[in-house]
Amino acid sequence: MIVVAGALIVDGALLVAQRRHPPELAGRWELPGGKVDDGETDAAALARELAEELGITVRVGERIGADVALGPDATLRAYRVDWVAGTVHPHDHRALRWVSAAELAGLDWVPADTAWLPELAAALG
Repeated sequence: MIVVAGALIVDGALLVAQRRHPPELAGRWELPGGKVDDGETDAAALARELAEELGITVRVGERIGADVALGPDATLRAYRVDWVAGTVHPHDHRALRWVSAAELAGLDWVPADTAWLPELAAALG
């Protein structure tokens, strides 16, 4: 199974989402995204997931960092995304927040997403 996450950066700030569930991850921050369905490309899945979770249309760009193993049968991948249309709203998350590079290390991240912190900090400049 492939899980995709999107890094939406606008004016030097990264959009992060606070998980609502499962209980062991509730309250922690992540890049929004979700599972790739059978027959779907990573880009199509990420665009669909961000439309469902955030209410926005995005264009999926280049990969960020390396794959992160979530378990023996699951891999997490991050992509930079560009905001095309819509208004950001937390449909599936507890909260959304725009953060700067200086704020990245201070967030309580879901463990898997911490692998990308150096690349995210560099992208934020």
